[in-house]
Amino acid sequence: MKFLVLWRLELARLSTEVARAVTRMPEYADPLIEQGKVEARYHIVGSHGGAWIYSVDSNEELEMLLAKSPVYNYATFDVLPLADMAAYPAQPPE
Repeated sequence: MKFLVLWRLELARLSTEVARAVTRMPEYADPLIEQGKVEARYHIVGSHGGAWIYSVDSNEELEMLLAKSPVYNYATFDVLPLADMAAYPAQPPE
């Protein structure tokens, strides 16, 4: 199961603690990338947050991984399930 997770920092909560959480994101991500649980991660230009593509076995696994994120308590998350468009061949016009 793949998910696009968009996370945004709550700027009203910006503090030294939040900045530290953001700097810990790469060390959180590296093992997940090695395990294939995170396929890609991006910064959203002009925004305070990121876009990550998770590849997990279940909704529960995704929830657990998000809860372990250093920014979990400081960010809002939009979780979007992804479906492979190649798995659904186009129907020819009739």
